[in-house]
Amino acid sequence: MYAHYFLSFCTTKKKNTTNSDSPIIESPYFGQKPPGLIPEIFAPGIISISGRHEMGVSFSPDLDEMYFAVQKKTGVPAEIYFSKLEDNKWTTPKKANFTKGKEAKEMHSFVTPDGKRIYFTAYSEDAKGDSTGTKIWYVDRLDNGWSNAVKLDSPINDGDAFFLNQAKNGDLYYFNLAKWGTYYAPNKNGKYPEVREVGIVGIHAFIAPSQDYIVANIRNKENKERKSDIYVYFKEKDGTWSKPINLGDTVNSNFSETCPSITPDGKYLFYNLYNEEGGLSNFSWVSTEIISKLKTAYFKK
Repeated sequence: MYAHYFLSFCTTKKKNTTNSDSPIIESPYFGQKPPGLIPEIFAPGIISISGRHEMGVSFSPDLDEMYFAVQKKTGVPAEIYFSKLEDNKWTTPKKANFTKGKEAKEMHSFVTPDGKRIYFTAYSEDAKGDSTGTKIWYVDRLDNGWSNAVKLDSPINDGDAFFLNQAKNGDLYYFNLAKWGTYYAPNKNGKYPEVREVGIVGIHAFIAPSQDYIVANIRNKENKERKSDIYVYFKEKDGTWSKPINLGDTVNSNFSETCPSITPDGKYLFYNLYNEEGGLSNFSWVSTEIISKLKTAYFKK
């Protein structure tokens, strides 16, 4: 029953391209010119490809690996792809297949701040297309790749959960589908024996590397033409979170924007932009300076 939300909540058009075994040249960020305060489609024809969904992007701490999910068309399983920067060239994206077929769909990958683990969401469906369990899994880095996938042993998985990401202090943030809210699990020496409510609204919440703000997508109640906008919450001096602040018309549009994430260096905001015909999504990115300006204005009040 939750599969619908993975996509419907997760304006340059993308370019068509064909798959190739040839490496993608240039670095960093696939040779793309970094955006300023105006969002740009990320790597059109390379990562953002017409006619499919791309969703949920994560970079390694050194920005030399990229993980993201692809759904080639609505109704087929989502799959995690990855590319690596080798000898100043990005490799052609390939399927990760972390669970090796144990689960039908894999998405929402997140590389931890130390680069040693990838958390991701995996789930299967019954004949009716309903989810039979949406859980958080992980793989650990080995010398020659990644370990076998392991389902996270934590109360996080007591209910259906997805879109997990990690703060630099090790705390895990995620969305509980059954309770329809954002929670976090404090880091207890690498274990996560308890969960707590964050106290914000919205879905796909992502904690910034600086840990002083959270971005999430929320239905815009002030503009009924907008199904989902990106908002930011700033951490107050007392440790609570501010009210949600809309990132404005530069980022948000009459298309849906979902699944925000911040690059490990804190410089860029990535998100899904559903601007293609048929409601397909691709990646858009913009400088986090747009968030810094909102923060300055907010704390001047």
